[in-house]
Amino acid sequence: MRKYDIILMDADDTVFDFGKAEENALHRLFMMYNIPWTEDNVHLYQKINDAMWLEFEKGSITKSFLLDNRFARFFEAIGFTGDGVKANSDYLDGLAEGNILLPGALEVCRKIKEMGAKLYLATNGVTRVQKNRLATSELADLCDGIFVSEEAGSQKPQKEYFDFVFNRLGNPAKEKVLMVGDSLSSDIKGAVAYGIPCCWLNRKGQTTDLPVTYTVTNVPDILSVIEE
Repeated sequence: MRKYDIILMDADDTVFDFGKAEENALHRLFMMYNIPWTEDNVHLYQKINDAMWLEFEKGSITKSFLLDNRFARFFEAIGFTGDGVKANSDYLDGLAEGNILLPGALEVCRKIKEMGAKLYLATNGVTRVQKNRLATSELADLCDGIFVSEEAGSQKPQKEYFDFVFNRLGNPAKEKVLMVGDSLSSDIKGAVAYGIPCCWLNRKGQTTDLPVTYTVTNVPDILSVIEE
């Protein structure tokens, strides 16, 4: 029996293996720019990037500022002279090829379609990256669409992002829409604030005071939620 008519699925680390995509794209970039491929350099970039994404989610910086400055900050931190904007573009070219799915993601999405529910990706990622990843992945024929923050003019967890999504969906009943994602700060916080059910993919054993509707620890367990 189908409990939800529409499933909004986060992209990175929910259906796509962002860790592998990021590693491959970074390795490609480091080789292009002759930057030493070391654990310290990778972790430093990730620390800078993660901090800027959190600022973006809070609305403190724009997406364009994030993209234009993350590699500039990384280069400055390692004492490297280079064009941060061009480096970001080169990195995104590599990231756009990262369409590896997490284990179980394809089966979950197939089941959603078999149940007759609509499936959409809801992401804060970069439009050209996310659309190319979807189009070249096994999910291409399973997803009914994708909602990217750049096109919405706002991002998860902001109310305006969910307003944009619901407007595009024809303003369905909130109780019939399920948000599935791994990020407390964007997916879950946004869904809770907007008043829609949510399923938190908590693979890292985190804790939260947010009133999460469902919590699962791996992708295949999402099926137990949507089949209730």
